[in-house]
Amino acid sequence: MATTKTSPKKRSNPKHLKSPPTEKVWTEQKSRGVTILQVPAFAKIPWLVHGFSTRTGGVSEIESEKVLNLGAVEWDTRENVEENKRRFQAALGAADLTLVSLHQIHSDVVRSFDAAPSKQHKGDASTTSRPGLLLGVRTADCAPVLLVDPKKRVVAAIHAGWRGTLARIVTKTIGHLQMESGSRPQDLLAAIGPTIGGCCYEVGTEVASAFAAKFPNACDFFDELRTGDEPNPLQWLNMMPPGHQPPPNKVLLDLKKANRAQLLEAGVREENIFVTQLCTSCDVDRLFSYRKEGPSSGRLMSVIGIRP
Repeated sequence: MATTKTSPKKRSNPKHLKSPPTEKVWTEQKSRGVTILQVPAFAKIPWLVHGFSTRTGGVSEIESEKVLNLGAVEWDTRENVEENKRRFQAALGAADLTLVSLHQIHSDVVRSFDAAPSKQHKGDASTTSRPGLLLGVRTADCAPVLLVDPKKRVVAAIHAGWRGTLARIVTKTIGHLQMESGSRPQDLLAAIGPTIGGCCYEVGTEVASAFAAKFPNACDFFDELRTGDEPNPLQWLNMMPPGHQPPPNKVLLDLKKANRAQLLEAGVREENIFVTQLCTSCDVDRLFSYRKEGPSSGRLMSVIGIRP
């Protein structure tokens, strides 16, 4: 029987921070109390299984609320997490697939699997063309990116925090698919799941400067924290005269924009990229957010695999 540890108090979610309903290009699938987000374009592929977990339907507990925590956290037990994984896969109709997840290290390391590994590998992206494997990444604010090549029957799962995004992990994963499977970027379908939005993700200006050194369009990924009477945003990053206004200590990073830009630059067609507008920090009623909840946050999981 699954057991529960005492957990920190869940932080409240102000109503004015609520994110809009899931877009029409995304659907919600509910099974046995578990709610999963999916992309219809992916769901139409008969041999493909995929899904993005939400907060509901698990045996873990936060302040008397049952939640679907899918990652190792101090307040939860291993037994709970394993039961949550079983429930998640059953809701997907993927109970017969072997879940493969990485020890995520916020890197640009891409792993390829042609069989279930005997141990957990370090890295932040995985690929496979082997039926029966279900690739998974865990997030609680970072961007989960799923890729599928319907022609070559190969899939990838990517964990892209700001460090992985800065290191171009999405671009490098597409490169792996090209080299190992002969995939063409224009044939790929891509989905970016629930991520902390540009509305909430505060980072230091040194992060923006690091992006500016690598991406000519870095200004598109950032915005200043606004008070209402600032001059043009990010003047300091554009090397424009800032007048007497000192540079801000914090800026807002939009991980979804940054990773979508990488997909486009790699050659993925715009119409083949599906990005949810859900923000993990704005919607802790349905999702987990480490930035919003702190140590009491659970972990979401995004998975993709090929049916046996």
